[in-house]
Amino acid sequence: MNPPALLCIGEPMLEFSEMPPDGAGRKLYLQGYGGDTSNAAIAAARQGAKVGYITALGCDPAGEALLALWQQEGVDTTGVRRDPNHQTGVYFISHGPDGHRFSYLRKDSAASHFGPTDLPEAMIARGKILFASGISLAISPLAADAVLAAIAIARKGGAKVAIDTNYRPTLWPPARAAALTHAAIAWADIALPSLDDATALTGLTDPDAVLDFYLGLGPPIVILKCGAAGAILATRDHRTPLPGLAVHSVDATGAGDVFCGSLLARLIAGDGLESAARYAVAAAALSTTGYGAVAPIPRPADVTAVMARTKAA
Repeated sequence: MNPPALLCIGEPMLEFSEMPPDGAGRKLYLQGYGGDTSNAAIAAARQGAKVGYITALGCDPAGEALLALWQQEGVDTTGVRRDPNHQTGVYFISHGPDGHRFSYLRKDSAASHFGPTDLPEAMIARGKILFASGISLAISPLAADAVLAAIAIARKGGAKVAIDTNYRPTLWPPARAAALTHAAIAWADIALPSLDDATALTGLTDPDAVLDFYLGLGPPIVILKCGAAGAILATRDHRTPLPGLAVHSVDATGAGDVFCGSLLARLIAGDGLESAARYAVAAAALSTTGYGAVAPIPRPADVTAVMARTKAA
C-alpha cells in the first residue's frame, strides 16, 4: 500500500452547529465534526488524495466517532494515538449578524498532550506535503513542539510544508501567535494566510502589503484567502487574483480548511499552481452552501461542474 502523500497534523473535534429554531422556537444543534486540519484532510481525501492524519484522541465516544469518520472518508489513521487520560475536544457553532461564532470545550484535550515523541516519523518522511495550522501550534506548547519537529522531519525527507495561519484569539495572544506561526511559515513552501488573520497578526490591511510580508518570511508561494471575495496567488514573480464564486451561502464554517485541503490535493495530483488554486476557490465556495464543517465538503464532480458553469457564464 502506498503511504499517504499528504499528512495533516492538529486537533480534531466533535462539532455541534446551531440550526434555525424549530416551530416552538427551540434552539437546535446538528452534530458534526471539525478541527481545521481534520477538515482539510477530509477535503483532500474527497478530491482523491491519499491522506493521513496525525493527532491524539481520547478513549471516549467522540474519539470513536472521529475514527469512524476518517475511516469512512479514507483518511489513514496510523498516526493517531489514543489517550486514556484526556478527552477529545468539542465545540459549538452559533450564528449572528457578524457571522459564525465558536465556543470551545478543549482545555487539556488529548491532542494538546501530543508531543514530538508521538510523531510517526517514517510516515512523515515518506510524505509529499505536511500541512499544519496556527491552531495546531496554539493548543499547547507540547503540541507546538510536535508541529515544529514534524516540519523538520518533513523537510529532511524532501516533503513540502504548507502552513495555514488560522489565528484564534481565544487560544493565545496575538504577539505569541505571530511569533510562533511566522516562525513556522519561515520554514514553509506554501503559506496560506487569511486576510483577517494577517490583519490580526501583522497589523496590515492592504492585500499587497500582506503578500509582501509573508513572501518576505521565506515561502516561495503565498495564497491569501479573502473569504467570499476569493483569493490572491503570489510568488516572487507574479500575483494572480482568483475571484470568488457567487453561491447561496448559509454557513462558512471550515471554508478556509476546504480551500487548503482541495488546493493541496490538486497539487499532489499534478495540477499547476494557478489551476489548483482556482479549483480550491470553487470547492471552498461550495462548502458554504450547507451547515457544518464536514458534511458540505464537495466532491470533484460538483467542483468541476460549478467551475464549468462559471466559465460559461
